[in-house]
Order: sequence, then C-alpha cells, then structure tokens
Amino acid sequence: MTRKMKRFITLRLNGEEREVAVLPNRTLLEVLREDLRLTGTKEACDDGSCGTCTVLVEGTPMRSCLLLAIQVQGKEILTIEGLAEGEKLHPIQKAFIDHGAIQCGFCTPGMILTAKALLEETREPSDYEIKRAISGNFCRCTGYNKIVEAIAAAATQMKGGR
Repeated sequence: MTRKMKRFITLRLNGEEREVAVLPNRTLLEVLREDLRLTGTKEACDDGSCGTCTVLVEGTPMRSCLLLAIQVQGKEILTIEGLAEGEKLHPIQKAFIDHGAIQCGFCTPGMILTAKALLEETREPSDYEIKRAISGNFCRCTGYNKIVEAIAAAATQMKGGR
C-alpha cells in the first residue's frame, strides 16, 4: 500500500503568496474552498462544463475543478475574492449589481472573472464577443441578456480607467 504524501506548494493568490500542504491529486478548486476557505469559487459540475469554478490563471480563465493545485504553483491566480479593492467593488462587479445580472449568484464569480479576462483583451467588445467569451459559463437564473448588458456597461466604464 502506497501512501500519498502532502507537498508544500506556494500559490500566488490574489496578489499574495500562500503556502499550503496538498496531496498531489487535489484540484485547485478543492484547495481554494477547503484548505484556504475561499468559497467564492463555486463547485457545480466537477467536469469543467459549467464554468462555475472559473478563476484567472495568469489572466486566462481556467476551470479550477480541472486543474491540480500543483499545476499552478508559482502562477498568478485571481479568484473573485481578489477582485475588489477592500470595500470598493471592481467596475464589473458593480455593473452586475446595477444591471440585475445577479439572481442566485452561483454563476456570478465565474462570469465576472471571465468578463475581466475579456475586458483586459478587448476594450470595446461587441455583444457577440461578450456572448462568445461567456459561452462556457452557464447561468440558470437570469438568462444572459442582463449579463451581456452588465459586461458592456463595465467595458464603457473601464475605458477611461485603463
């Protein structure tokens, strides 16, 4: 019988280095939620198809349920908890609230982080580009019109602040 040994890894998480002991088979989602108590990243399908567990790794939206925590050691990871600056919401978060793009809120962290990656690449995305970017993130409550409106509004607001 072989024993799995925990390994200490360092995660660059939300602008801070965090050291955590993990088993080699633990997903980033499990480590975030269970070990680091960052529960903004949600767990749903556990097979990467819904986008609920999306985080940004080096600025790219990634499904944390499909990544082993050891795979992202030393890479910059952004979760929804790292998006706001203290009590000040990020413009995308504010736009989601202002446009009623949040209902149950379960998909919201993944949607917002996916939107952030899009808006970092494209200053003035078309509705088509927004829909394409969030096409891997499922929402079962709002439909997508309010989400698209919120992302477009955030793009307009962020244009001046870049």
